[in-house]
This record gives sequence, structure tokens and C-alpha cells, in this order.
Amino acid sequence: MNKLYIGNLSDSVSPVDLESIFNDSKIPYTGSFLVKAGYAFVDCPDENWAMKAIETLSGKVEVHGKLIEVEHSVPKRQRSRKIQIRNIPPHLQWEVLDSVLAQYGSVENCEQVNTDTETAVVNVTYSCKEQARLAIEKLNGFQLEGYTLKVAYIPDELADLPVPHSPVMPTRRGYGHRGPQRQGSPGGAAGQNHQNDIPLRMLVPTQFVGAIIGKEGATIRNITKQTQSKIDIHRKENAGASEKPITIHASPEGCSTACKIIMEIMQKEAQDTKLHLHGISSRTALSAMPRTYTDEIPLKILAHNNFVGRLIGKEGRNLKKIEQDTDTKITISPLQELTLYNPERTITVKGSIETCGKAEEEIMKKIRESYESDLSAMNVSSEILELQAHLLPGLNLNALGLFPASTSGIPSPSTLGVPSAAAATNYLPYGQQAETETVHLFIPAMAVGAIIGKMGQHIKQLSRFAGASIKIAPPETPDAKERMVIITGPPEAQFKAQGRIYGKLKEENFFGPKEEVKLEAHIKVPSYAAGRVIGKGGKTVNELQNLTSAEVVVPRDQIPDENDEVIVKITGHFYACQLAQRKIQEILAQVKRQQQMQQQKNANAAAAAAAAAAAASAAAATGGGGGASASVPGPSGQPQSRRK
Repeated sequence: MNKLYIGNLSDSVSPVDLESIFNDSKIPYTGSFLVKAGYAFVDCPDENWAMKAIETLSGKVEVHGKLIEVEHSVPKRQRSRKIQIRNIPPHLQWEVLDSVLAQYGSVENCEQVNTDTETAVVNVTYSCKEQARLAIEKLNGFQLEGYTLKVAYIPDELADLPVPHSPVMPTRRGYGHRGPQRQGSPGGAAGQNHQNDIPLRMLVPTQFVGAIIGKEGATIRNITKQTQSKIDIHRKENAGASEKPITIHASPEGCSTACKIIMEIMQKEAQDTKLHLHGISSRTALSAMPRTYTDEIPLKILAHNNFVGRLIGKEGRNLKKIEQDTDTKITISPLQELTLYNPERTITVKGSIETCGKAEEEIMKKIRESYESDLSAMNVSSEILELQAHLLPGLNLNALGLFPASTSGIPSPSTLGVPSAAAATNYLPYGQQAETETVHLFIPAMAVGAIIGKMGQHIKQLSRFAGASIKIAPPETPDAKERMVIITGPPEAQFKAQGRIYGKLKEENFFGPKEEVKLEAHIKVPSYAAGRVIGKGGKTVNELQNLTSAEVVVPRDQIPDENDEVIVKITGHFYACQLAQRKIQEILAQVKRQQQMQQQKNANAAAAAAAAAAAASAAAATGGGGGASASVPGPSGQPQSRRK
């Protein structure tokens, strides 16, 4: 995509004018400018320079009094399903972008493009040409959180090829696929070992990202070529953060080699910085640099929490063995740092580059073994559904993406060989449809502005993302310290909405760095079912608390409301609160089913009694002369027939 279209030109524009603009902006080009009436074409050396030209010139530079437009030049036959969206707000949550894109069709692929601009750029592939056309029509010029989106086609090389029959599942930001990979696709060749589905995820200090990429991307290209890998540096994530994640897709050996090269680059950059600070310019001084400079940059590996327990081992034996075998010191971030959208833990390895490299091999070996074990355990759809029912009854984990590839590099259950029907079907006990639930979640009063967002943008986007109605009730008193958030929607919507609220409160520092976010939620239950939630002697509610780690209280002496309902209070961190809610809803569903069965039983009994009475009446009527007529005395005292 290095050929550019330059539009909105006046008839007097010449190739010399355009050459001057590109030269002034220090953007190289190959060949000459092909100028037509009102537009022109030119080639850039590569795709990166083409993107640079678009970001630098389009809508920003005037030629003969008109702002020029610069886009990728896309032949008509290739204007199909692929579009590029530029000028995306840098702080925008990916889930919000997903919800915006989904309004215009089914997104098969959404990948971030690395650019030097503050705003983000993504390439999006829709499932059909009409959806892409509609997205361009609606999104080009669309205002999103104060930024004007710029949308244009990019070449779809597959436009002239037959559409594959197998579904194409989306990816995001270079992470693993959400669904089954196509055979022969870049991330999943046919017959490929599952181990390659687990990328190596690293955290690197932000100040070293430029050195890892290199001038015009030369360094990162050399690493990918040398290791036969695909490397994504997620510069746009967590704006202002001191560290950035890197994802390396390759064979285990390729991942390890790329990891060592990146560590060597960071060490050299740190050494150069130290030399500069100390005024040392001689190369001979490098050999005299103390080893502590190497140790100051530990290796940080990101791993999904599902695998960390097995990496640590019973009483920490696995981790201790890796430390002893590799002469390193290894620590793992605490569970309290996990959030709904960050299920990864940070494994910090301290040592020399050589020993850190050995530790990486052993750590990733354990993680891949855990992954393979999970594949074996989850290769039957019924087992997945049973697991879902056991963990969070009535909740479709596949639909939620509870283990999303886009977040952690760990494939979702549908990637693990599960038939697509299982992933697409909501699992609810006894085949029930998901019912709408209402939860009252209490947040700090000072956090209301953060949840609502500027001009209500955040709460609107959250509502669209979760598929729930979200409203904030007025304060009960002027000095109220808490406000009630009313969330209405099915279980999946509740999970998403509440999870994002918990995450937002943590992100906005309404809770301390080491403080766990714990909120109180209220759900209403029929007064006749409150006893079932409590259980005999409080047995059920105590079991609930032990199982979920949440505090569950059914206040005594409640007066039922106009709907004959009472409140159950649940307090805890997100997963504890969710599990308690789901378990209580399961109890309510059981009560409801029992009521329905009893009602059906009563109805059947009543119907049987009515049928018996009718039969007896009919028998009595038949014994008295029967037929369709009744006998009445005639004037002479003899029976006379009268039609009914």
C-alpha cells in the first residue's frame, strides 16, 4: 500500500508543486507525480512512508488555496471489504471501537497500524463489500470523543477471489484469533502445532521502544526476519505508561531468540544512556561497565492468570526449580492487580541476558504445557458448557470473551477446537432464554463524573458496549457519599457493565494502588424466595459466602415492596460479586421452576378432576334417556320429546 492518491487539487497544480510539498515535508517518493484534472498519483518507497505522507499532508497542507487530500490509491476492483480508519482518539477503549464498528456489519479483522502520530490507526476488514461501503459513508468525518475520524478504502487483494466458506474470525491488535483459524492463514497454517498459538508477551520500558523499532522500522524488521516471527509493539496502549507490551508470534525457539535480541538492544541503550550521563565517550569503557546496569533492566513476561498457578507449582516448587536451574530471581505480580480487561500477571526475571533467556525458555515451556493440557481438557463442547454452568450459571462465557484473545494472547474456547455452534449458542440451564436482570451497584459519589464522562460519552459507550441500560440515580441526600448505578440487562450485559465500572474506578485511582476495588450490589428477589437464599439456619447464605468470597446479606425484617420483593446485598471484588449474583440467580431460577412444576401439577390435577366430573355428568345424562333430546311431560301426561 505505498501508492498514494492526492485529491482536491486545483487545475493549475503541477508536478513541481507536489514535489516541493513532499520535499519540504521530508517525505521521499519514487518516480514522478502523475497529475490529472483535480487529482494525482505518486509512489512512496514503502508502506510506512505512505502512512507518513497521509498523516502529515492530508487535510493539513494547502496548494493554490485548497487543502489537499492524501489517501491510499486503491483500484476500483480492490475497493471491497477493507478500510482504514485514522485519527482515532488515543485514549479510546478498544471495546468502544468494537461497538462502533459493529453498527455497520460483521468485523472479521481489526488490526492497529503502528504510526508516529498520537492518534491511532486501524485497518478493518468487514465480511462483505456493502458493510465496508456503509462504514465509510457513516464514519468518515464522524466525531468520536472530540476527534474527527478519517476513513478510506485500502487494497483488498482477495477481492477478485472466491469468498471462503469457512467463517473468518476477527483478530485485534495482532493478538490471537477469537475463533477457529483458517487453514493457511498467517497465524495458523494447516497442521501447525498448537504451541505456536501461544505468543511470547513482554513488557519493555517505554524509553526503549524507539530503539527496538529502529530508524524507519529497520531494527524490528531485522528481528522478525532473523527469527521468522511477527512482532507487535503496542505503543498506543496505556498512553503515558512507563512500560509497553510487545507480542512475539513465532515458534518457541523464534520467540526466545527475539526475546534475547530485544534484551540486548535494551541493555545497549541503557549503557549508552549511562555513558552519556557520566560523560564517558570511549568504547573501551563499555567493557568496564558494571554488571548492575544489565540487572537494572529485568525481563518481564506477561502470562494469563489461568497458567500462572501451574507455573508456580505446589508450594512454589516449579518456580524455585527454574530459579535454581537458571541462576535468576523470579517474582510474579499479585492477584489484586488483575482486572476484567487485564487477566495477565507480570513475571519479572532478574539476571544476566543469558540467564534471563534460559528462564524465559523454561517459563514459556510450562505455559505451553498448561495450554496443551487445557486444549485436551476442553476439546468437547459439552465439557465447555458444563464448565460454564459450574463457574457462572446462566452466563455465556464464550459470548463474553472471558478469556479473550485480544487481551492476553490466549485463545478463547472457540479457538480450542470447539465446534462453532457451541461458541455461538447461549448456554442456560434447562434451555431457558436469558432474562433481563436489574442490579443496583453503589459507587463513590465522587466517581460519578468519571463514569458519565464528558457530555455523557463514557456512559453511552459503556451502555452500547455492554448491551445494557445504565442509569445513575439522584443522590438520596445532598452529602451522600455513594451513588446508585442502575444496570438493566441479561447476565452477559451485567458482567460487562459491572466489570467495566470496577475497572474504571481502579483506572481513575478512586482506590489505592494496593487497594482492592470492592463495591456493594443490590439485587431484588421475590419475598417468598428470600428464605431459599438464606437457607435453613443461614446454611445457604454461609455456603454462598464461603464459595464466592463475597459478603452476602439478606436484611431481616424487610417490608416487601409493591412487587412483593426484598433486597439481597452483595459486597466484594468483581469476580466474587459476579459469582454470588449468578449463584443467587440460579437459586431463584430453581424456585421459579419448582413453582412452575407445582402450578402445572395443580393445573393437571384440576383438569383431571374437571374431566372426571364431566364424565360422571355425561354418564348420568346418558342413563336418563340420553341422546340429543330431553323428555318432558306432555299435556296428556305422556312423555313428549323437545329438541335442545
